Amino acid sequence: MTSLFQILMLLLNIVWFIVIAHVIMSWLINFQVLNLRQPLVAQIWDGLNRLLEPVYSRVRSVIPPMGGLDLAPLIVLISVAVLRILLINNMPMMY
Repeated sequence: MTSLFQILMLLLNIVWFIVIAHVIMSWLINFQVLNLRQPLVAQIWDGLNRLLEPVYSRVRSVIPPMGGLDLAPLIVLISVAVLRILLINNMPMMY
């Protein structure tokens, strides 16, 4: 049971860091620190979008439009944090 818990926590940590990387990269692109015409930047951006767009689209279908403000990454991060808390608090004590 402990190994399943650790695997789930690892997956949630990976999702957390991917979303954070996507948010930071979107800021850097919007503030023109990164340029999408650079092949490496474009590949990383495309990969992150392909990974996260299915999740974001489901979240966006539930929340109302906010006039240009995308709250989908925030909702995903809050959901990951809630799942981590639920997993930690419901883990049976192993003696």
